[in-house]
Amino acid sequence: MTIEWRYTVQKELGVLSLAGFLGAEAVDRFTGAVGWALARGTGPVILDLTSLRGWSVGGQLAVAAAARRLAAEGRSLELAAIPADGSLVPDGSQPPLLTHCDLPTALAAHHTQADGLREWCSDDWPGTRGRAGLPLA
Repeated sequence: MTIEWRYTVQKELGVLSLAGFLGAEAVDRFTGAVGWALARGTGPVILDLTSLRGWSVGGQLAVAAAARRLAAEGRSLELAAIPADGSLVPDGSQPPLLTHCDLPTALAAHHTQADGLREWCSDDWPGTRGRAGLPLA
């Protein structure tokens, strides 16, 4: 089992949404999605976990590594809608992560709406089929 992802660029803000299960077999795909976000946006990245069914310790550590990767580029990672099965496993080397109860709360903290300027997603993102790079209305 793997994850699907969608990245939406908003004004100086990115939202990386995940669906599926973030386990060891999905870490490489997640790391690639983070790279996509780094290359196509600026400012903070909100990791939207609303559609994530769960995550393993390895998946949680991948999120911590993503926070370090973004921090190295002068950007922050924020979490929205952490799965009910736990929180991040601290490893002592990650920057602090701001967490929000859900995506609307995270967006409100940045004074922005849920609609984006550009969006990319993996081929099997729920409800879409390969809309990579399409501008949103």
